[in-house]
Amino acid sequence: MEKLYDLWAKRNPEWEKRFEDPIFKTFADYGKGNTSLSETRGKVFGAGYEIFIIAFFIGLYFDQTRKLTDDRDERKSCGQAIQYWGNIETRGIRQTYGAIREYIFAALIAKTDVDLISLDKGDPKVTPRKVVDALIEKMEEYANYGLYYMEGKMIDNPDYFFRDKAFLRIFLQFITTELTEETDSSENEDLPEEL
Repeated sequence: MEKLYDLWAKRNPEWEKRFEDPIFKTFADYGKGNTSLSETRGKVFGAGYEIFIIAFFIGLYFDQTRKLTDDRDERKSCGQAIQYWGNIETRGIRQTYGAIREYIFAALIAKTDVDLISLDKGDPKVTPRKVVDALIEKMEEYANYGLYYMEGKMIDNPDYFFRDKAFLRIFLQFITTELTEETDSSENEDLPEEL
């Protein structure tokens, strides 16, 4: 039997077409793949799936999902199966990032309501196909939230993502928030009990 990861990696997630021009084509060589000309054209990312990955992690770290439109005509796919994401040869400072696919899969297993024990036991109600469908749906919903988030930032400030390290700053806020929460809780633990 094929591994669940391999079945998931053969899929090609979807996103809403409305983000094609304002996000995918603005920041990536969408439809052209990762080329050496990306940076000379001012593109931050090569392939469109790189934007999808960023949007996914925004949704994941905010722990927010947003259902995709039900209209299949208003959806597009990333263009290639997950198993091929980041499998380019090393170019300049860019490295392949196959481990990112594994992190995404692990996060989806942790965040998706699937009964892996029933799957392992061969329960006919819990098939590998149904589990992978649930993982892909969750992945698309996290990414969809991230795309709406990015769109909102651009509506508030059209130049937001054109500042130096703008994408990095989004993720740094999660680290800062987490450190602040840990510091606050550990400081409270050191205080003596009130009488």
